[in-house]
Amino acid sequence: MPFPPPSRSLGPRRRTLLATAAGAALLAGCSADGDRSGPASAAAERVRRQAAQDSRDLARRYDAVLAAHPALAGRLRPLRAEVERHAAAFGGEATPEASSPSAAVTAAAATHGSPGPSGSPSPAVPAGEKDALTALAAAERSRADRLTAALAQVPGELARLLASVAAAGAAHAYLLTEGRG
Repeated sequence: MPFPPPSRSLGPRRRTLLATAAGAALLAGCSADGDRSGPASAAAERVRRQAAQDSRDLARRYDAVLAAHPALAGRLRPLRAEVERHAAAFGGEATPEASSPSAAVTAAAATHGSPGPSGSPSPAVPAGEKDALTALAAAERSRADRLTAALAQVPGELARLLASVAAAGAAHAYLLTEGRG
């Protein structure tokens, strides 16, 4: 006895409808997530601006140490250049290099902690090279800690950038202290 063919309605199956509805909901969620307005994106923009400012401030700190301790230039310039790239990656503007005339004015003020050309106080630089490197390492660690703390507040791509720069900061701190060759 042959089995009768399964009765099939001409319309779509329930599973197909459910899968299509779920897919549509996911697509709608993705497009809403891509919207760059609202409190989440405002928080991400604040984090990005603060990260850029922190990187610019750290570059100025490197400049002050370079001006006070020129013998450290070979060791510090590559790290400072990377900090500049971090500021640019966050959308920040470049700060003048330690060899520029305005940096020389900043450096002269740096050892005394007086205002530099921008009117903001220059970071004070310890008199000893070892202490200056230790202070730079502490600044790198502090920035890395702030970036790591901000990871939960931002979306994927910015979070990856923050994590990458935080890791670079930790490596810089190591190179400035324990990594002395």
